[in-house]
This record gives sequence, C-alpha cells and structure tokens, in this order.
Amino acid sequence: MMYFASGITHFRFITFFKKVIFVVFICCFWMQHLAAQDTIQAETYLPPADPAIPALHSAHKATIYSLALPGLGQAYNKKYWKIPVIYAGFGFLAYNIKVNSDEMNKFTEAYRYISNKDTFAIDNEYVTRYPNTSDLLRGRDYYRRKVELSVIFTAAWYLLNVIDAAVDAHFFDYDISNNLSLRVDPVFMMPAGTRDRYTNGLRLSMNF
Repeated sequence: MMYFASGITHFRFITFFKKVIFVVFICCFWMQHLAAQDTIQAETYLPPADPAIPALHSAHKATIYSLALPGLGQAYNKKYWKIPVIYAGFGFLAYNIKVNSDEMNKFTEAYRYISNKDTFAIDNEYVTRYPNTSDLLRGRDYYRRKVELSVIFTAAWYLLNVIDAAVDAHFFDYDISNNLSLRVDPVFMMPAGTRDRYTNGLRLSMNF
C-alpha cells in the first residue's frame, strides 16, 4: 500500500512538472510570435533603409536572446545592471528548490522506513522525531508544495526576464529632444461673438 501511495505521489509530481513546462513553452511561443509580428510590421511599413541612418533596435532579437539565455537580451539593450538582478533571482529560487527538495526527500525516506518497519541504521532524525506516519506525510506534502511553488516562480521569473527585454527594446529608440520646453505667455483674447471686447488670458507653448 505504501509503494502504491508513493507511486501516485511521484506520478502527480511528474504531471505537475509537465504542466509547468507546457505553460512555459506556450508563453515563449506567444512572445516569439509577437516579436515576429512586430518585425514583419516594421519591414512592411518602414521606407527602404538608408545606409547613413543606423538601424533601429530590434525587439525580436532582444526576445530571442532572452529566451536563449536569461540576461542576454538585457545585455543587447545595454541594461547591464539588470543581469546580476536576474541571476540573483534564479539563484535564490534554485536554493529554495534544493532546500525544500531535501526536506521532502527526508520526510519521504522516514515515512518509508517506519511504514516498512525497518530496523537497519539510518541517518535521518525524522524517524525518531516523527514516529507517526501521518505527521511524516504532512511534512512531505508541505515541502512538496513549496517545491512546486518555487518551480512556478522560477518559470515566472524566466518569462519576466523575456518580457522585460522585449519592452526595453521597444523603447530603446524612443527619444525626447533636449529642446523640449514649456513657455507661458500673457495674451489678450477676443471671446467669440463679441467686438472690441478683450479679456486677459495665458498661452501655453510647448517646443519640441
């Protein structure tokens, strides 16, 4: 019975990982499709390239680079300070997965040891700390949920890295002139429908 329950747990765990991989694949395909559409539209509506004018920054390249290697799209966008942040996030999530996986395995090992009524020496303090198998099952399920959440957060962090690179690339060539200014001048205005009657007012002028 114990092996049957363990097999069901393992099957559910594998099924969960398959679902996560499928969701990541769909999101990556969707991001690549959007970037490809952006490239096609740009090639369709832009005039022929002038050799004297530098090429526009490509959001498609930034997306592909980040899909291939997290942080590479940020390097392409010249946002180098984001690369350590990205890998610090991956490192933290990987650490959580490792710690919670170890705890889950220890609870599973102790559960099997007590369920089988084994007597050989074992280096697992949970065998004596939790003699009740129901406590061991609760502990195993608790850390398994934490592992699953860490995997989901890792996938979300990976997708966020791709989205960030794509958005940054779209705004890379966005420029505001240094001559941008707002000027306020007093004016005399003649209201509509009146003659020889003026009122005071203000005129706002924005120069680009």
